Amino acid sequence: MLKFDTITDLNNHLEKLRKDGFKIGFIPTMGALHRGHLSLIERAKQDKVITVCSIFVNPTQFTNANDLKNYPRTMDADSSLLDGANCDILFAPSVEEIYPHPSKTFYNFGFLETPMEGIHRKGHFNGMATVVNRLFEIVKPDFAYFGEKDFQQLTIVKMLVKMQALPIKIIPCETLREKGGLAMSSRNIHLSSKEKEEALIISQTLFKVKELLPTTPFDELRYWAINNLTKNPNIQLEYFEIADAETLKPIKDGITNPDQLNSKIRAFIALKIGQTRLIDNLELN
Repeated sequence: MLKFDTITDLNNHLEKLRKDGFKIGFIPTMGALHRGHLSLIERAKQDKVITVCSIFVNPTQFTNANDLKNYPRTMDADSSLLDGANCDILFAPSVEEIYPHPSKTFYNFGFLETPMEGIHRKGHFNGMATVVNRLFEIVKPDFAYFGEKDFQQLTIVKMLVKMQALPIKIIPCETLREKGGLAMSSRNIHLSSKEKEEALIISQTLFKVKELLPTTPFDELRYWAINNLTKNPNIQLEYFEIADAETLKPIKDGITNPDQLNSKIRAFIALKIGQTRLIDNLELN
């Protein structure tokens, strides 16, 4: 695996590869890698592309200075994991390399950025889109791979590509789960053994909602899920929502049966266990 920390060196190498007829597959990350990230590399390998993984802890998408300060930085371990996964290129730039000048970019994603994460992480999606667009400009990939765990983010990245008319195909990749069902996340390392056990309620709730969907009205599903998620006083629920998978608009309570819908729907959860914030989602129909 080759490692680059400057745009010039990366571009020079990628240009040679393009001239030789290779396609580029890109996996943007903030590091603290786990098997979920590696599954994106594996997915890209199936497309027979040159795999480029970036590790960059992006300051513009953190709305809390402590979150940015405490975000795990494990470059040596990450590099070793990527090498073991046969990643072709690691791009690990500095903040100054990505943002030589202060970023003043502002995107309007309409309703997509308003609900759920948009309520609880003001400014997050603009910061995320700013760095993703910047990385797309640098890497110029043919394909980019994003996990479905951050489904609202994935939806906004698709909109970004459309808005910017970028010739990039976004490949959604299924959420990987730990034994017991907990969605893999860089934040899981902050959970104590007890908290990790408690966190299983997230996936258990999602899968039970999926099971109940054919016979239960949406308002009853919401009521049951919220009750189930808030029984534990150590859990602070931020939201439980059932929404259209394309528009992210909540399914109205007047609709009582999934057969009344023409599109895919998903259930979304965000909560805190102790000091650790976790999100997850699941396609229901």
